Amino acid sequence: MNDTPALVWFDRDLRLADNPGLQKAAATGCPILPVFLWSPEEEAPWPPGGASRWWLHQSLEQLEGALAARNSKLIFRRGPAVETLLSLAAEAGAASVFWNRRYEPAALARDHNVERALRAAGISTEICPGNVLFEPGTVLNGSGKPFQVFTAFWKASLAMPAPSEPQAPPAHLRAPLRWPGSLALSDLRLQPAIDRAGGLRESWKPGEVGASSDLDSFLHRAIDSYAGDRDRPDRVGTSRLSPFLHFGEISARQVWHAVRRARSAGGEAFLRELVWREFSYHLLFHFPHTPQQPLRPEFRSFPWRVEERELKAWTRGQTGYPLVDAGMRELWHTGWMHNRVRMLAASFLVKHLLIPWQEGAAWFWDALVDADLANNTMGWQWTAGCGADAAPYFRIFNPVLQGEKFDPDGAYVRRWVPELADLPAEWVHQPWSAPAGSAKDYPRPIIEHQAARKRALAALASMRSSAGGLAAGSIAAPQSVGRPRRPNQ
Repeated sequence: MNDTPALVWFDRDLRLADNPGLQKAAATGCPILPVFLWSPEEEAPWPPGGASRWWLHQSLEQLEGALAARNSKLIFRRGPAVETLLSLAAEAGAASVFWNRRYEPAALARDHNVERALRAAGISTEICPGNVLFEPGTVLNGSGKPFQVFTAFWKASLAMPAPSEPQAPPAHLRAPLRWPGSLALSDLRLQPAIDRAGGLRESWKPGEVGASSDLDSFLHRAIDSYAGDRDRPDRVGTSRLSPFLHFGEISARQVWHAVRRARSAGGEAFLRELVWREFSYHLLFHFPHTPQQPLRPEFRSFPWRVEERELKAWTRGQTGYPLVDAGMRELWHTGWMHNRVRMLAASFLVKHLLIPWQEGAAWFWDALVDADLANNTMGWQWTAGCGADAAPYFRIFNPVLQGEKFDPDGAYVRRWVPELADLPAEWVHQPWSAPAGSAKDYPRPIIEHQAARKRALAALASMRSSAGGLAAGSIAAPQSVGRPRRPNQ
């Protein structure tokens, strides 16, 4: 029996079930040495934000317990991946390292450097498929190029061989003869310094068990009505699986096959959303510049403006538009926001206020527990009109009509905007029309909708007329763009 340990690097896929790297390592029969490395500097310019760090701490705590139940333990280390893994392999006498692939540009570059350094040191490596249904680069159009329209990507995905069946977790993991030293989880200092963890704890149970429980709950309570209810923030109509998928506490394959087995009327609508997530990963892989720059180059000439007072009002949920403000306050309290409201809040920032989408993406990055570079980038670029499948790019949501359509009784607004809790439905989405004093201390709109719409259309027309005569990249983004804004600012 081979007593030489194999390192299993738990980088993002923080689960035991359907974990390709763990499965491959366990199949060798070698002792398994699980390790988590904390090196956020290597993910610059997008290291995990405050809400993500809170979630990561809870998830690692759950993973520790799951490994302990299988006669194993999780080793924590802090430092650059190459040096840390080389040092740990030497200390443990390990001859191989297994991990799952990630697709963010910084992670891809880091993994290439790690693989090269380990092999140069005589250590074998195996990078296994990451948490996607199809590896980026395998779903291409007839010309061998990446899709930029979702419907075509969806159809091509359905024509691919079905995602493989998920694998059960190892029942037992062989322990090494000697465990190397480890930091304590608390030594990583992942818990946020700002006082917001109470709302996060009330809203979530991170970890693999929580992910499985939430999936089961969704399949039993909401999937049948998903196609209609997913746009209703006043109802429990969505899966809320996004943070679990981001941290790999559940695999996309597990979700895909569970939904297929459910044979629900709402199953296809949900799987389209899962493949929308997939689409974002493929786009990021093929267009790695998009977290900072628009996919559609003509938007480099868009006349953005940064008005700090308006930006602050948006982040605080004080715009004077109830559905926008309810979403921003839900985000602050829970680290999550209903997707319909995300679209509206994002549209308000970029279309009503003409503030660059990168500013909103940076705020979401720090405030969301499901902050995912691929999803966050595509969502903001789609809303701004400068990304893939962003047609019609001139769409400008009316916040009042959106509220009346998707929160008709005002239940969602009343939950998150207590100043409006006593207003009847006829006024809750336009409280400035209510009798004087009814809306208490709620602010008036920071901009009138029709004026904002007219200004946005003029800006879009200006961009179209000027972009043709500009060389690609000739207009730089504002200096503030892309700097993550901490929620306590």
